[in-house]
Amino acid sequence: MEAFLRRGRLPALRGCRPRHSGGPRRLLLSQLFQPLNLQVGGEAGWDGRAGEPTCRSQKLMLQAGLIHPASPGCYHYLPPTVRAMEKLVKAVDEEMQAVAGQKLNMPSLSSAELWRASGRWDGMGTELFRLADRHGKDYCLGPTHEEAVTELVAAQSNLSYKQLPLRLYQVTRKFRDEPKPRFGLLRSREFYMKDMYTFDASEEAARQTYDLVCDAYRSLFNRLGLPFVKVRAATGSIGGTVSHEFQLPADVGEDRLVLCPAGHFAANVETLNREQMSCPTCGEKLTQTRGIEVGHTFYLGTKYSSVSNAVFYSPENKPQLAEMGCYGLGITRILAASIEVLSTEDSIRWPSLIAPYQLCFIPPKRGSKEEEEEEGATLLE
Repeated sequence: MEAFLRRGRLPALRGCRPRHSGGPRRLLLSQLFQPLNLQVGGEAGWDGRAGEPTCRSQKLMLQAGLIHPASPGCYHYLPPTVRAMEKLVKAVDEEMQAVAGQKLNMPSLSSAELWRASGRWDGMGTELFRLADRHGKDYCLGPTHEEAVTELVAAQSNLSYKQLPLRLYQVTRKFRDEPKPRFGLLRSREFYMKDMYTFDASEEAARQTYDLVCDAYRSLFNRLGLPFVKVRAATGSIGGTVSHEFQLPADVGEDRLVLCPAGHFAANVETLNREQMSCPTCGEKLTQTRGIEVGHTFYLGTKYSSVSNAVFYSPENKPQLAEMGCYGLGITRILAASIEVLSTEDSIRWPSLIAPYQLCFIPPKRGSKEEEEEEGATLLE
């Protein structure tokens, strides 16, 4: 290889700046916009103030110039973080499209009428960011899009059973009026989420879709090399009859989990009664840990399709309500949670799949003898 490079006699790259040949120009580390903030200590809040709790990922991401605070619970995502997020979204797209997911994009502004019809305008309480336009019409900034996507599907008046299952997803900014945002991207007011909404012809088909998407989540977290656990969860304000969370065990996690040592059972403690301390399958004593929720799945049944009259036409040409499910992944939370569980206290470790950069080439010092040598510059190129 070296002999080939010598025969090629390519011109030396002065200053080790590659010539622009029509492709993307490689970025010099000295030009990367990544403002370090080494003053952030172990007890800094969202803006670096002392006295507020923090966590490993928040401290490391602030120090390394991956995020910069804008206001409580809102952050600038700086170039290395955007690169990591784009790689993560690419992996998510691959998993969602492997289960026939179709990507779309819905408005962040959602009409209050839809939320009132589902009962969640009042049910969500103060978590909703609410606003009114100049005509006095009420809206919210969507934390999730069950109402919007169901209305979209209901507007298709001739939907046939042949078009099902329908699996629609998006990756967009979401908003939640957290009373006290903390831990950086783990608990913020503005964040990125992948949310999928599925429509099936029967309960049996909808449960098959549920299992299929859960398997896709397992595949994603395995590719990332993250130590996840799938636990039984409450349905909360979204509703439905079946729900699971995908959790990364971590001391800083806000959810309390119980696990069977033999792997037969796992649940969020909010789903249990106080007396349940042993595995319902094998009787072993349940162990307790804390976790960071990075994914959540719901079987919804007809909770939303019945409100919007989202129907399809059966083989007998009769209208039937679609059976629904919804499936969330916290994109920015996965970024922070992966740093939280994989890194040391003073050094970031990314999952290889989403590391902003895989390699950093260190060129000869400008003006040095090594820089002037054609062979050295050619090998670098």
